[in-house]
This record gives sequence, structure tokens and C-alpha cells, in this order.
Amino acid sequence: MYYFIVNASGGSGKAKKTWSLIRDELKRKNVKYRAFRTQSPEHAGELAGKISVLPDDDIHMVVVGGDGTINEVLNGIKDFDRITFSVIPSGSANDFARGLGISKNPVTALLRILDTSKESQRIDIGCVTSFDRKKDNHSENKTIENSAETIINRRLFGISSGIGLDAIVCKKALDSRIKKFLNKLNLGSLTYIILTVISLFTMDYIDAEIEVYDEEKEIEGTASVLKEVISMKKMIFAAFMNVRAEGGGVPMTPDAKYDDGKLSVCIASDISKISAFAKLPLLVMAKQDKIKGFKLFDAKKLVVRTKEPAVLHADGEYIGDERKIEITCLEKMLKIKK
Repeated sequence: MYYFIVNASGGSGKAKKTWSLIRDELKRKNVKYRAFRTQSPEHAGELAGKISVLPDDDIHMVVVGGDGTINEVLNGIKDFDRITFSVIPSGSANDFARGLGISKNPVTALLRILDTSKESQRIDIGCVTSFDRKKDNHSENKTIENSAETIINRRLFGISSGIGLDAIVCKKALDSRIKKFLNKLNLGSLTYIILTVISLFTMDYIDAEIEVYDEEKEIEGTASVLKEVISMKKMIFAAFMNVRAEGGGVPMTPDAKYDDGKLSVCIASDISKISAFAKLPLLVMAKQDKIKGFKLFDAKKLVVRTKEPAVLHADGEYIGDERKIEITCLEKMLKIKK
């Protein structure tokens, strides 16, 4: 059975038109389905949780919405092994759909989902965990290591997670008047470029330590092994990517693969804001290798500790201002048909 989770209010009216086209096509093809419309923030996740435990041996969950709705659904699913997942994009950025090569045409995307000759595949998703870190007030050497740690948040992501500039931009975009205006002109992806320029010159630099882990095979499975520790001074951002682009198509990690069991990382540090601004066109053109101060690599897991709280996002959703996070690739977690 096909179960549609529909955010009909997204994309400044675009989602409503998209669902109308899909519904007409489903009727024309006489497809049996159930549709659930989101009624409020986080409702998509609640619907996903209920659908994922239904007594049905063939649950095909289809999200009609943008990246925020997709993230809600991923975090609402209670049993990934029971789900075949699909997306019909109707948001402003649609980075998840773009990253997986899903058609922007809703009817074309639907027909590919309904095509029984096409097989599903397993793809990776990411997981970011943040910690409540309370400093030891009795310690004279109050470094970032002097703290007690408690997990306060755990969030799955399909596109990316990050701290610093890209996270600040995502936070501002959630209620941006610029975004609402540009959405009406079908130019919503420009929001992220505009907000990036504005935010770059007002943000504080970040000092951080980043532990990089790779995977090593053992007799009874695999284990994460510390590969290196990177000290970052004057960091502008660190982006942990499952697909190649975020922020409406900005290719942060041009060589990222969503099914290789690793996250692709892009870090900008020890670079002046004027220089970073001047090099933004190179970033948009996927020429990071030409930018001094940019570092790209892949990793199975990372642990990031910052001296001061840094804004954290997952798939463009604001998570909080955090001082310690752990980012992990969950290999082949999601079965998807596209």
C-alpha cells in the first residue's frame, strides 16, 4: 500500500498544486493509496511513526513536501526495515531530491515510484547527537574537556548537518521574509545565498577540535577507529554531507556519495571573512580545491568540540547552540525507490 504524507502548505502554494497533480494521476491509474495531510509542525513525524508500525507487509511511504518535511518523516519512522521510502519534492530548496536525482516534475517522480520494473536501493543517512556539557566550576584550567556530558538531542538527516555559517543561515531561513518573498517568485534557493552573505560578516569565528574516525573490520563486525584529531582556529563552518549539495544547491562536497558508508566533510577555517566572501563564487562552482583554507575529506564518524556554543542544524532545521556533537553515517539505513 502507498501511504502519502503531504505537506500541502509548503512552498508558498507550490505543494498544494503538486498534490493536486499527483492525486489526479493516482486516480487516473486507479492506484490504491492512503493520504495524510500535515496539520502542524512535527505532525509529519507523528504520521510517519504511526504508519511505520501499521500491520502491513508492504509499506511504501511517499513524502510530498520539502526538505524540512522529509527530515521530520525520517526522524518519525520507528522501523526502517519495514519501509520503502520515496519523495516527490515540493519545497523551495529540495536538496534531498536533487542529491538523489529525483525528478522535479511531480508526475514524472510519481510514475517512477509506481514503476514495478524499477528496484529500490539502500542509501546512507546521517545522525547527529548533541551533548549538554557543564563546565567544572572548581577547575582552574577550564578547557573544553573539563565537563560532564549528557545526551540532549539526536537527529537523523538525509542531506547534511553542520555548525557555523551554514547552520546560522538555515536558522535564519526558517522564518525569513526574504525566503517567503522569493518563494512566491519560484526563486527560493536564492534565499541561502543572500543570507550567507549577510551572516558571514556578523558571525563569530569558531575554535574547535575535530576527531575523525574511520571504520575497521573485526572478526564479529566493525569498529570505529580514531584516525586523526584536527585543531581548527577561526573556523567559519563545518558541513557534514550525505549528498553533494545543501542550501538550495550549493555543492559543499562535489564528490559526496549517498551510498558509500561515509559522510563527506567540508570545513572552512583560518581564512578572513573578506577572502571567504570573495571566494564564494568558487564554492558555488564546486571549486573548493582552489580556495585556501578549505578542507575536504570523508569520515565514518566525527566528534566536534567547540570552545563556545555554535549553531547546529540538521537538514536545515535548527537544533540548538552546542559545544559538543557527534556525527555518524548510518550505512544503508534507508530503503528508497526513486
